[in-house]
Amino acid sequence: MELELRHLKVVCAIAELGSVTKAASALGLAQPALTAQLQRIERTLGGALFERDRRGARPTALGELVLNRARVVLPAVDGLRDEAARMAGAGTSELRFKIGTVGGPILGGLVDRLAVERPDVQLTTYTSHYADELTSMVLAGRLDLALVGVCGNAGPPVAPGMVWREVAVEAVAVLLPVTHPCASLCEVELAELADADWIALPGDGCFAECFAKACARVGFTPRPMQEVDHFGAVDLVAAGRAVALCKPTIRTPAGVEVVPLAHGPLRWRHLLGWHQDGRVAALGPELAWNANQGHAEAVRRTTRYADWLARNPGLVGDAQAA
Repeated sequence: MELELRHLKVVCAIAELGSVTKAASALGLAQPALTAQLQRIERTLGGALFERDRRGARPTALGELVLNRARVVLPAVDGLRDEAARMAGAGTSELRFKIGTVGGPILGGLVDRLAVERPDVQLTTYTSHYADELTSMVLAGRLDLALVGVCGNAGPPVAPGMVWREVAVEAVAVLLPVTHPCASLCEVELAELADADWIALPGDGCFAECFAKACARVGFTPRPMQEVDHFGAVDLVAAGRAVALCKPTIRTPAGVEVVPLAHGPLRWRHLLGWHQDGRVAALGPELAWNANQGHAEAVRRTTRYADWLARNPGLVGDAQAA
């Protein structure tokens, strides 16, 4: 059997999802059929690509080698197809690529700027709470870009071939019900919220640890944080049942207010990442700049946070997007 691109996609899907059964479902195949195909691929390559047990499928050393090559080859072939189609005039004139995002104010600004400056670019999106998942999808060729966030000075997910560019830095704020005594303030001391019930969005990274340390520095231990999705968080805060850490530039629905935390005890860094050999690698710096400008626009429309930044020059570092 000759090794084909579809075989590499199978290997990447199993590695990404950690299970032959889940990969079969994602690829629209029956599990026995995908198992048989994997066995043929392994015979062609001369050894087992995965260790499989009740916990799932984990790549062997040979599997890691194949995955590393596949994660370069698959995006490169996709890029070749797009470029060839444009050159031959046989396909769409638009450059299509997909960005994964953990959410936040930057995506809308990026899409809006691209619509004006690069009308040949058509952007589709995928949302996840987890930076590691988005990074894995870029490496597998399922995403072209990942827009993620990390806490403070923490680094992005470490992965061979990934290029990361910092596009914005924010001081974390707090989401309060409009009935809260601090909701109308220009900023709130973290210590004033010592008795609050806290909620946060799910995600990976060290944010919960950084938050606990910030609370300890001002003399209290926070109650355990509950993880809920964005809409659940807004509903709980609006009902007066909790307060939530949030990005200071989010759009606020009725019933809640975003208030900066005094002294900026927590930072959130927005990062844009792509594969160094991916089909959008040449556009990466330009896209990072547009993401940076999209964030700047979000700051300008968020009057309370913009005023807080003006009163606290130098408290939040500048992003290195240029």
